Amino acid sequence: MIPRVNERTISAHDPLSEALGRAVIAEEGLTEHTIVAYWPALDSYTLDDEQATWSALQWADHLEDPLFENPFAASPRGDRQAIAHLDVRLHPDDRDLSGAEWAETAHRFARAAGIEVPGDVNSCRWIAVQAKPGRLDIIANLIRLDGTWQHPPVDLGRRLNDEARRIEQDLHLIPVATSDGPGSTRSLPTASAQLADLLTQLADEQSGPLATVRGLIEHTAHRLAHQAGAAGSDTARRLELIATRLHHVQEDLDATAGRLAAPPRLRTALAPAPPATRASARHAP
Repeated sequence: MIPRVNERTISAHDPLSEALGRAVIAEEGLTEHTIVAYWPALDSYTLDDEQATWSALQWADHLEDPLFENPFAASPRGDRQAIAHLDVRLHPDDRDLSGAEWAETAHRFARAAGIEVPGDVNSCRWIAVQAKPGRLDIIANLIRLDGTWQHPPVDLGRRLNDEARRIEQDLHLIPVATSDGPGSTRSLPTASAQLADLLTQLADEQSGPLATVRGLIEHTAHRLAHQAGAAGSDTARRLELIATRLHHVQEDLDATAGRLAAPPRLRTALAPAPPATRASARHAP
């Protein structure tokens, strides 16, 4: 089971479309077999005689409502990209989970991500979508019901990975450490995995230190750009270039982390071909 945090957006339509594997339309109703879990307070927001099935468009609009209800709510970086998207993928050889198991998995990851806080009546709106085999998507709005911004945990990646290991054990799923199958003697590259996790945290777009620094630089550049005088404009342009370089560093770190975390490819030993075959193969176009 592998969790992944996607880049935040200002609209819920694209994450929901990715989760469904098709466009978000008003005519398509999403039942409890697709929306397997949602924020606990949703039931108190619906009337008893209201339709039980919402369309994909209604779910997207529901997630975006806090953006319109709280027009001045913004992240610490000053942006309005409040829609968070987390997806979880099972090992290809894992068994099919039941609806109740998907719902339990969704709530556990929502709590690990800080999206759902037990007993918090002003927590975030979120839904869990199970529309693709072996995949769960959790989409949330980080603007809370009281209009404040929900800050993800600083160690979000580690918390999600730790929860994934616990869920694998509780639901008897294939653990990441032994996903190569029975009889495998390959051990995980512990040092590489730890370094990959560190690089991932550094490059994290939501809570990483580089993202925080970049946000402060961009905010300063924005303020200087609105000050009179050529000196302020020139400094603003320089800061924007610095922010761009920092973003490239984040991308490089993220790519490096991906290479460190990727398992080594297994080479298949091939029997040597006869000399005639090898000679003809060299001259083949």
